[in-house]
Amino acid sequence: MTINPFFERSPLPYELPVFAEIADEHYLPAFERGMAEQLAEVAAITVTDGEPTFADTIEALERSGALLTRVSNVFFNVASADATERIEAIEAEISPRLAAHRDAIHLDPALFARIESLYERRDALGLDAEQARLLEQYHIRFVRAGARLDAAGQNRLRELNAELATAATEFGQRNLAAGNAATLILDSEAQLAGLAPTAVAAAAEHAGSLGHPGKWALRLQNVSNQPVLAQLADREVRRRVMAASLGRGFGNGGNGALAAHMAALRAERAALLGYHDHAAYAVADQTAKTVAAVEDMLARLVPPAVANAEREAAELTAAMRADTGADAELCSWDWQYWSEKVRAERFSVDAEALRPYFELERVLVDGVFFAAERVYGITLRERKDLLGYHPEVRVFEVFDADGAPLGLFLGDFFARPSKRGGAWMNELVSQSTLLGQRPVVVNNLNIVKPPESEPALLTWDNVRTLFHEFGHALHGLFSNVRYPFFSGTEVPRDFVEFPSQVNEMWMSHPQVLPHYARHVETGEPMPAALVERMAAAERFGEGFRTVEYLAAALLDWAWHRISAADAPTDAEAFERRALRTAGIALAAVPPRYRTGYFAHIFAGGYAAGYYSYLWSEVLDADTAEWFADGAAPIRDKGETFRRELLSRGGSVDPLTAFAAFRGRAPEVEPLLVRRGLTT
Repeated sequence: MTINPFFERSPLPYELPVFAEIADEHYLPAFERGMAEQLAEVAAITVTDGEPTFADTIEALERSGALLTRVSNVFFNVASADATERIEAIEAEISPRLAAHRDAIHLDPALFARIESLYERRDALGLDAEQARLLEQYHIRFVRAGARLDAAGQNRLRELNAELATAATEFGQRNLAAGNAATLILDSEAQLAGLAPTAVAAAAEHAGSLGHPGKWALRLQNVSNQPVLAQLADREVRRRVMAASLGRGFGNGGNGALAAHMAALRAERAALLGYHDHAAYAVADQTAKTVAAVEDMLARLVPPAVANAEREAAELTAAMRADTGADAELCSWDWQYWSEKVRAERFSVDAEALRPYFELERVLVDGVFFAAERVYGITLRERKDLLGYHPEVRVFEVFDADGAPLGLFLGDFFARPSKRGGAWMNELVSQSTLLGQRPVVVNNLNIVKPPESEPALLTWDNVRTLFHEFGHALHGLFSNVRYPFFSGTEVPRDFVEFPSQVNEMWMSHPQVLPHYARHVETGEPMPAALVERMAAAERFGEGFRTVEYLAAALLDWAWHRISAADAPTDAEAFERRALRTAGIALAAVPPRYRTGYFAHIFAGGYAAGYYSYLWSEVLDADTAEWFADGAAPIRDKGETFRRELLSRGGSVDPLTAFAAFRGRAPEVEPLLVRRGLTT
């Protein structure tokens, strides 16, 4: 019998998992042994003689569960990026067991008594700042996990956590299946008029892989407004694409009913823990702190955003009617198409004509990596001798400005049926000086893979996503903390998007864009006049983008402001009512995510937290202004930003870290200007 590769620390550089040796049958035994080992380690902590110390309790907890962490980091990335039926079966089995395992630790009365004792004596322990924050955060985590509930309350909490873990896994797996099932099969190439030849070829290849030779297949991305809607000239095909997109996850046995059930369970859990609703529970340990703070921000933005979108709708309607000669109403499946038409006419910018300037390899190396070198001094070198979890995964070694090795970056860029939609960053190994570990991070995207031998040409939105996700990667790579509890992106949910959104600023920087925006065939840089027009065109449609996002954020918020007794039975009716109540129910601008495929909040960690993208953008817009003020060279500012914020992870209060480099608290005005929401 082969030795399970998870049972020992990996011998590869930076402890990169030995993917060549990992098989599906290794996961479950590793999970089971990992949980058993951690429970034994916790038990050893609780029977330690004498008064608890920071070292024998808190640091011991930080060292515990090494095997469980190794297998969890790998498995859940693979479950999202390359799921098989066996992987999905393991996920369904292990998710509630992991929830029970976490409860066994958080609800251990002997362990909490030690933490409580340390917390009460915290001022007399002689702790440094990071240790003091770690003790405080452990105490908060255990209290929020139910450590102070009575026996009956803890038993019910265990049941709720297990049921929610099972439901979240089911939602994610259903979502992947529903997205694949909603793939639109077309019989005629003429129905794809408007798409680039490479996109048409990719659709034909995809149809063939699905058993439909001689046809064309349009795969849906996990958003409402599909990118192909901007190019498809056939209005009926656009309508079918939008119908398939918006309809995912509803109907009998769909995710709508499951989402309502999950919202009710979360509401019950929040009440059990002493909160009015799940939203109040979720924001209590975020930077927002209160429900009122989030609602005040969202309420302030809705009216001007809706007004902007309505002005845009009138303009697009006029353009559509002038072109077609018909008195048609602008529908959701028309918006992107006519927006692209108006943008092209007004700014002489055609989105498809831009794509040859955004070839994946050049954007990655001469754009994303180049910007990181310019701002932070780091360099990346591909390691083809190191393998990822899928043949398409690429591994890069990252070096600091002085040449010292920093960590590994894995890039998994292309869509496939086994990968969930969207884009995300995971840590396979988290940095910690306590454990002697350096970071290994992975970025997952869903770029449509071109036919063999064809270049991968990106949209401007794809370029933004590359820069955004690498911002998360930098947060993990630059981590320089002692304790894994604080490593990298282990920060409040409404702060975690801040560094990634800051990294987007470099995509259009005048010293970065010309470096990578070169024609794939000629190598010629994008003409300066086109760059200027593109910058102007980018501001066009801000009303639509803001409303689309706000509608999703407010929908998330509505689901998590209910009580268990008020849980709806009809998810679609609840959704319509929530958007009307929020004043953002625009038929032509559906939410970025509808309930049936809102994986962020029902299969991920953003429940009552989707507002965080905009909350973080307040910090991002303010930081972009700081980078651009010319007070110091970009390289110096990059070093300050890295030292004061990116390297600190969660080891300091996030807003304290912000003030350390900015010199003051964040201000909202730069965001209002960026979003066109000022008077």
